[in-house]
Amino acid sequence: MTFCLGVKVAQGLIGIADRRITSGNEVSSKKKVFTHQIKNHSMFIMTAGLRSVRDKAITYFQEVLAEEDHRFDKLYKAVNSFGNQVKRVAHEDKQSLVGAGLNFDLSAIVGGQLENDEEHKLFLLYPEGNWIEVTQGSPFIIIGNSGYGKPILYRNIKYSSTFEEVLKLGFLAFDSTRVSANDVDFPLDIVLYEKDSFNMIEHTYEKTDLEHISYQWNALLNASVQKLPNDWIDPILRKK
Repeated sequence: MTFCLGVKVAQGLIGIADRRITSGNEVSSKKKVFTHQIKNHSMFIMTAGLRSVRDKAITYFQEVLAEEDHRFDKLYKAVNSFGNQVKRVAHEDKQSLVGAGLNFDLSAIVGGQLENDEEHKLFLLYPEGNWIEVTQGSPFIIIGNSGYGKPILYRNIKYSSTFEEVLKLGFLAFDSTRVSANDVDFPLDIVLYEKDSFNMIEHTYEKTDLEHISYQWNALLNASVQKLPNDWIDPILRKK
């Protein structure tokens, strides 16, 4: 499994992805974020699903970018092209994967801004190659192991949230997933794109970089529980 989070706010885009790869009993670490950046073309892709499918689709898409990048003046056109490469891999490999007892599985978060986009864009691409665009009303997407991190995001992330707030909440969503599931873990890759900048910033955190934040958050949670009122519990306890 994996944890990939994409967030679109007024200030720009943030992508967060872990690197843990699990295959049976084997555990490895590999980057799940692909970035492409030339003048007035800034794009990132984060993926969840079978590693072999991901690698093949990204390789095919890199060849398309090398030959046809100039044709993509809006991000949705690049997303369509990447979706076509996912369909191509499905056509080539799906039957053999199913025959081996595996599902063809690849979902992706694509974000960025190309020269004729009026603003930064964020898309969710499905394994079938179709997509939806993230809107202000629901400004984030998680693919992979999504259940544990959503509550804190639903309660706190807004389109008006700052980069600082999103990074804090995004880490806490990842940390909640990490402590609840053994298929998500450090290192953690961050990609940040500020609106209209055409400049993609990348950074990687190791566990030692952020474990003090995890400990502090745990302490704050425990303290908050102790501060909750008890009056609503009294009717239950009086029945003892």
